[in-house]
Amino acid sequence: MRLPIFQIDAFTSVPFHGNPAAVMPLEAWLPDALMQSLAQENNLSETAFLVKEASGWRIRWFTTVNEVDLCGHATLASAWVVLNELEPGLASVDFRSRSGLLSVSREGDDLVLDFPSRPGRPAPDLIEAVTMAIGVRPMEVLVARDVLAILEDETAVRAVVPKYDAMVDLPAMGTLISAPGRTHDFVSRCFFPGDGVPEDPVTGSAHCTLIPYWAGRLGRNRLRAFQASRRGGELSCELAGDRVRIGGQAVKVLEGQIHLSEARS
Repeated sequence: MRLPIFQIDAFTSVPFHGNPAAVMPLEAWLPDALMQSLAQENNLSETAFLVKEASGWRIRWFTTVNEVDLCGHATLASAWVVLNELEPGLASVDFRSRSGLLSVSREGDDLVLDFPSRPGRPAPDLIEAVTMAIGVRPMEVLVARDVLAILEDETAVRAVVPKYDAMVDLPAMGTLISAPGRTHDFVSRCFFPGDGVPEDPVTGSAHCTLIPYWAGRLGRNRLRAFQASRRGGELSCELAGDRVRIGGQAVKVLEGQIHLSEARS
C-alpha cells in the first residue's frame, strides 16, 4: 500500500517557519490504530487525514499520541493541499469534523479558517496551579477547552519556562499564555504536553479562545496576532458572532508517499 503525504508549513509564507503539519488524503478511512501509527511516524504536532465525501471532505487530526477534536494549523495545511493540489479550481473548501463544519476560503494571499468561538470563563481558583505550571503569577486565568493565562506583557510571555508535569495536572487540554504585543495586538504561546506536544509552534484552535478574549478587551473585532514560539507564526483574526475567522499563509515543503507492507496494511 502506498499513501500520499504532504508536509505543509502553516501560518507562514517562508519554509521552516510556522507550524508543520502532515496531510494525508485517503480513498477511505484506515483503522484508527494505523492512522495513529502514521501520525507517530510523521512525528509532527499533527497529522491530518482527509477523505472525500459527496458534500465535501471529512477531516480527522492525530497528534503523536491521540486524536484531537480540533486543529487549526493542520486544517489550514489541508485546505492548502485541497485548493492547490487536489481541486485547484475551488475558491473554498468545507471540512466536516468532530467540531462541526469548518470552512476555509482564499482571501488574497491568505487562507481563512471559519472556526467556532470558544470564549473562556473566569477561573480564579486555578491561579495558584497555573502559577506553578508557568513560573509566573498571571493577571487572570480563564478556561474553555484550554486554560488561558493572561500575563503583563510580551516580554513575560517570551520568558516563561514551562513546567510540563504541572501543566498535565491542569483541568484542560492545553495551557495558553498571552499578553499585549509590541507590534501585534496580542502574542501567545501554547503548550499541550498531555497530547504529546510540549510547545506547539502556531496553534489555530487556541485562537478560538484567544480571539474572543482580546476582541472584548481591546474593543474591536479585527486583530493581528503572533505566536511567539521558536518558529513563530502570523495570524489575522476576527470575531464574527459565535465564530472566529483565522487567516494565514502556508507553504509546501515535502510531497511523497508512505509505503506500507502488505502485512502492516
